[in-house]
Amino acid sequence: MPSRLNPYISFDGSARQAMEFYKGIFGGTLSVHTYGDFGGKEAGDAADKIMHSMLETDSGFTLMGADVPPGMEHKPGNNISVSLSGDDADELRGYWNKLSGDGTVSVPLDKQMWGDVFGMCTDRFGITWLVNISEQQT
Repeated sequence: MPSRLNPYISFDGSARQAMEFYKGIFGGTLSVHTYGDFGGKEAGDAADKIMHSMLETDSGFTLMGADVPPGMEHKPGNNISVSLSGDDADELRGYWNKLSGDGTVSVPLDKQMWGDVFGMCTDRFGITWLVNISEQQT
């Protein structure tokens, strides 16, 4: 297997809902493992929380996520965003509409000074998404 780089997002108890939301947007196969799957009774109150999940899509996207481990502080920040880019305007606009639907739009999806269509939003789980639609080369 070749090396790959993909986002791994931490959630504070909403990993299952978030990953199912992303599966609804991007499609693909979602695998989910809880703390209880690996720790049994010792997982306690965290038994149903997500220890690891991975969404792999037909488009080649991989997105991983988990709930923070018991006893660890969830400290979301603004130092990372997930970026979607390409030249399939219909596909990317579809992703944008679903991601921004119940979220907050900080930059509307619109033509930008560099010539591409770009937008930035934060989805309902607090994850910032950048969508850039390049003009198709003819």
